[in-house]
Amino acid sequence: MFMKKIIISAIVVTTLILAFNQKSNTQPNYSYKVYTPDNIEGVAKNVVSAQKDSQILFIVDFSNSMNETIGNQTKVDMARATLAEILPKIPQNVKTGLRVYGHRAGFTYLQGCQASTLTVPLAQNNAQAIMGSLYATHATGWTPITYSLKQAVNNDLASVTGKKHIILLTDGGENCDESPCTYVINLMKTRDDIVIDVIAFDVHDIEANNQLKCTALMTSGKFLSADSMEDLSKSLFETVGINKDVRGSIKIPQQ
Repeated sequence: MFMKKIIISAIVVTTLILAFNQKSNTQPNYSYKVYTPDNIEGVAKNVVSAQKDSQILFIVDFSNSMNETIGNQTKVDMARATLAEILPKIPQNVKTGLRVYGHRAGFTYLQGCQASTLTVPLAQNNAQAIMGSLYATHATGWTPITYSLKQAVNNDLASVTGKKHIILLTDGGENCDESPCTYVINLMKTRDDIVIDVIAFDVHDIEANNQLKCTALMTSGKFLSADSMEDLSKSLFETVGINKDVRGSIKIPQQ
């Protein structure tokens, strides 16, 4: 009987070791320098929807790749058109603002990776000002996502109380040797008042999607993929959390 128990115990231990080794060998081994946790879905909190008293800061990609076309329209024009559709429908008591990046190429790596500007500070009834800025800005340079998020958190939203909602619209991942994923992981260790929604527009690179997904979910935000103007419109309305059928109008600046 004693020997039988020993044999059964040995079989159980061997089975557990084999199962553990099999699981370890199947885990993804990301060689990409940004940290992308494989348990991102489980770590993320419940998605937080935009509230009427929140502040929404749009961060919009104006890197050179936004000049690429989908069908017969450039991605930057699609972004402008969808924002023109949604901005006038945002409740008037919600403060909105705009930060853009990639709008300057720069002559050096440092200049290109710091091409990020708050063009419209947070304020109520800001739709017209934001659209004016979007149409006055041209897609030119690189994709400094992390630098833009740092500027938004440390400067644009520094004096803002209550929940702060960032909506990042980008057509690519970070290319300035920083990690938005690592940045938000560290940020969330001391902050719980910032939610970042990410709309990945025509992004098909796995590693880029991984870091963008991490950036959103680690802040309890939404990660949405869009491959067309219709997808982009649906994604924007979902991040803002308003009814698409609500009436609103805005004057589009003449180019």
